[in-house]
Amino acid sequence: MSLRIAFFGAQSYDINSFEEQNKEFNYDLRFFTGNLNQNNIVLTKDADAVCIFVNDLADRQIIKSLSEYGVKLLALRCAGYNNVDLKAAHDYGITVVRVPAYSPYAVAEHTVALMLALNRRIPRATWRTRDGNFSLNGLLGFDMHGKTAGIIGTGKIAKILIQILRGFGVNILAYDPYPDHNFARDNRVVYTSLDQLYHSSDIISLHCPLTEDTKYLINDYSISKMKDGVMIINTGRGQLIHTNALIDGLKNKKVGWAGLDVYEEENEYFYQDKSESIIDDDVLARLLSFNNVIVTSHQAFFTKEALRNIAHTTLQNIKAFSENKKLVNVVELPDTHK
Repeated sequence: MSLRIAFFGAQSYDINSFEEQNKEFNYDLRFFTGNLNQNNIVLTKDADAVCIFVNDLADRQIIKSLSEYGVKLLALRCAGYNNVDLKAAHDYGITVVRVPAYSPYAVAEHTVALMLALNRRIPRATWRTRDGNFSLNGLLGFDMHGKTAGIIGTGKIAKILIQILRGFGVNILAYDPYPDHNFARDNRVVYTSLDQLYHSSDIISLHCPLTEDTKYLINDYSISKMKDGVMIINTGRGQLIHTNALIDGLKNKKVGWAGLDVYEEENEYFYQDKSESIIDDDVLARLLSFNNVIVTSHQAFFTKEALRNIAHTTLQNIKAFSENKKLVNVVELPDTHK
């Protein structure tokens, strides 16, 4: 009998990419557009595995219900797993797997796109010229060459970003509790403290996972240490930034630009068409009102190559689990929480 896999938060592009890759596996794929929650968890009944994305919730109650329905595998089609209660999964005997590397190039390139679009006022310039306004007033940018970028977290995505920025002639400061000194030496990266990174960087880009230690890493206090007019880019997780603190920084001109591909409360809006509705999230509405802020809808990963890799790796993870093979992409519960 073919394995049954229930997908939540499924968009048309998810369905297309998974169905294409499933020609190799021939599983029974069942797609649901709603995000996984207690109201729709009954849809997992009789599923061998459940596949979720970044805005699906897998807290203790959800995990308990999945276990009661006989689900043994929770497959994340993303790298992050902050939306999963790993302790509950351990307690209820549910294995968690993920896609740790789908396309680091996609996210790194989108990060650079945000930097350039903000710096050179590309959206504003486009709106003007379409309206017949060809004035350059208010569009002044700066040379990237010679500026300093502070990169927080130096995993695969950040390393590709650093190599791209080095091509622009940007100086690189980095912070990571587990520094890669060989990479730093080869790419002229200077590891430093967070305080020094805040103090010296013209651009700060976030590439660290969301943990208890990194939640609201960017807050009133850290922003106060930054250069006046700093550019902040976040293509990681929304809760790395305290949004109200960012708004205060934008209002008092401490923060000159912000490029956000993620948002604290994004699950109510991102991946959905809300163009016919009023945005009743006052914080998000305030962010969107700034002409020096770009918000994209968690799309940094969104390339053809990434979708293909996500689908194939996810299905391969499920195949390995079903055949009792070694799970190279399993998410382990830290020993301190077992």
